[in-house]
Amino acid sequence: MSIRFRLLLSFAAVVIVSVILFVSAAYLLSVAVTGDFRSISSFYRIHYSLHPLSEEEESIFLDLKYLAKHDPVLLQDPERLQSYDLELKMVQAGLVVRRNEQLVYVSPMLGESLQASELPAYEMNNYSIRNTMNLGSRFYSYAKFDFSFGTKAADRGSIYVLRERSPFAEVIRMVLPILIGIFAAVLLITSLLLYRYVTRKIIQPLERLKQSAEHIKEGDLTFTLKPESGDEIGQLVMTFEQMRLRLHESIQLQLRYEDNRKQLLSNISHDLRTPITTIKGYAEGIRDGVTNTQEKLDRYVGAIHTRATDMEKLVDELLYFSKLDLNKEPYSFQQLELVSFLKRTLDEMAIELDQQRVQLTWECPPPPEAIFVLADREKLRRVIVNLVDNSLKYMVRDPKILTIGVKRGPEQSDIWIKDNGPGIKPESLPYIFERFYREEESRDQSAPGYGLGLAIAKGIMEGHGGDISIESSVGEGTTVFLSLQNFVDHR
Repeated sequence: MSIRFRLLLSFAAVVIVSVILFVSAAYLLSVAVTGDFRSISSFYRIHYSLHPLSEEEESIFLDLKYLAKHDPVLLQDPERLQSYDLELKMVQAGLVVRRNEQLVYVSPMLGESLQASELPAYEMNNYSIRNTMNLGSRFYSYAKFDFSFGTKAADRGSIYVLRERSPFAEVIRMVLPILIGIFAAVLLITSLLLYRYVTRKIIQPLERLKQSAEHIKEGDLTFTLKPESGDEIGQLVMTFEQMRLRLHESIQLQLRYEDNRKQLLSNISHDLRTPITTIKGYAEGIRDGVTNTQEKLDRYVGAIHTRATDMEKLVDELLYFSKLDLNKEPYSFQQLELVSFLKRTLDEMAIELDQQRVQLTWECPPPPEAIFVLADREKLRRVIVNLVDNSLKYMVRDPKILTIGVKRGPEQSDIWIKDNGPGIKPESLPYIFERFYREEESRDQSAPGYGLGLAIAKGIMEGHGGDISIESSVGEGTTVFLSLQNFVDHR
């Protein structure tokens, strides 16, 4: 059974039960007003004017009517009238007999102040009249029969059997059916409006969630869910949308990883093919006796050793990068004075810098100012060495100038390494930190390397919670910026 159908049944049950309870309450209220369970059965029949008396009262009234028709003189006998009045009193009714404009008999329950003029007028029509009337502030239903006391038409008489009714009961009798109808209509309309509201606020969002789940099952994650409210349903929709976004990002990341894996295999194949071909060629030359002199043999063996060393370096860099990529490379952070660390690292590369006749310049704060950062010494050294190596590979024109700069900020300190090499094309800058990426012009051996240096540098900087970026202009050079968190002593 669907939720929509359950809600419809629930609202229908609410309407039916509410109407039943309301009618029951009205019934009990009517009984409380009239004080008679038996009279309640006739309470809502057309009108009091049709059924003003109970069965007992009606029986006594018929006896009086019979006397009025056949022996009206007996209606002047006080004892007989008192006898009838006593019977009426037992059923909470009263008797009035009028002759012309005089009251022959009045039940004590009606009081002594009753005047003949207050009673309904004489109508000689030979049939009974049933109606209601007000006597002062009191309300009565009655049955009346007009007759003649003698042969003269002017000698007129009337008998009245009255029963006092509550004005409130009459109002209820007239208004209650209307109120029940209005109550049922209002309750029905309210239930329909509530059903529509609940359907729009609950069922429709759930239907959209169901459709979204169907889309996800079919592999479609391009849709968007927007919560229409801040309630539990809206929060559920928002959570579902966040799940969809995460799933979409995960699938996109998986596809990107798959593309990277394919590209990785292609790049590894490309970068390993050349040294393997070289090693194979030199080995075949040695096997075929081409190296007939010691000098040739040494040259061939040296070439093989160089290519094997390059392959070993490539494998090491691949293993190191995979550890960084899988967050399996541990970090050992410590306080590090940045300027002295950079100078010590560049001093270790002094031989390479001298061999390539590189002019090294520094842009650092004056010596009294020390800049402390939180870093892993060995990994940061690897970043600096990789960046300097990249600059040395591509600086081909003289003079070769390499600039190292340091600047302290409020929360981070910046390092920049600037060269005057050929620069990087703007279309290549977005991909420069991807593994194995190199510009097509540098895919030959004139610029050795495997395109892992910048990827490793980016992974290490991300592990430090820092950042790395590049600015470059073709023909003017390249600047690499590093940012590291300042060291804060919490002691």
